[in-house]
Amino acid sequence: MTVSVRVLYFAAAREAAGTSREDLAQSPATVADLRAALAARHPALARLLPRCRIAVDEELAPDHAPVPDGSEVAVVPPVAGGAPPFAVVDRPLSLDEVVEAVGGTSAGGVVTFTGTVRGETRGRRVVRLEYEAYRPMAERVLARIGEEVGAAHGATLSAVHRVGVLVPGDAAVVIAAAAPHREPAFRACQECLERLKREVPIWKREVFEDGSEWVGAGP
Repeated sequence: MTVSVRVLYFAAAREAAGTSREDLAQSPATVADLRAALAARHPALARLLPRCRIAVDEELAPDHAPVPDGSEVAVVPPVAGGAPPFAVVDRPLSLDEVVEAVGGTSAGGVVTFTGTVRGETRGRRVVRLEYEAYRPMAERVLARIGEEVGAAHGATLSAVHRVGVLVPGDAAVVIAAAAPHREPAFRACQECLERLKREVPIWKREVFEDGSEWVGAGP
């Protein structure tokens, strides 16, 4: 029998899955589909997966990337000492992933922000939002903002933004800021959000019952 995909697990992911490797007879279409399949297969792994990167044939792959038949896939958990995540993803967001990225014994205050899709804009009912990003640049700019804001306020930050189609109630962005005291954590979280909205190349189309428009492109 031909194995479609071999999955390798390391460190905390290995412990959560209860195995170091396994073979999937059917190849998921994309990395996002693979994440969903592994979460269903290993419930204990589901909480860790949003903070794991996925490598396909030894190359880190975004969630929209295909998973070809015969691939070797690795579930790569967060690396000790690694920088907090600043990411653009096409999957549901978890506030836990940014909170855990900045937490620690030196953090006297951890402030979070979750931006969700509104159901109405200027009296018009929102059917959905469509987010688009220049992803490599967006992640670099987001990381730079986090570093600069963190240095200015003595804080540690993490931010993840979602792209794709979102409906009212979905989380579009999650941010966490940790500092020894609450005031700099509050200031850092707010400044990170405001700069993200101004500087990161992520675009939003609002789709209404009677039309649609790109936010910021109007008169």
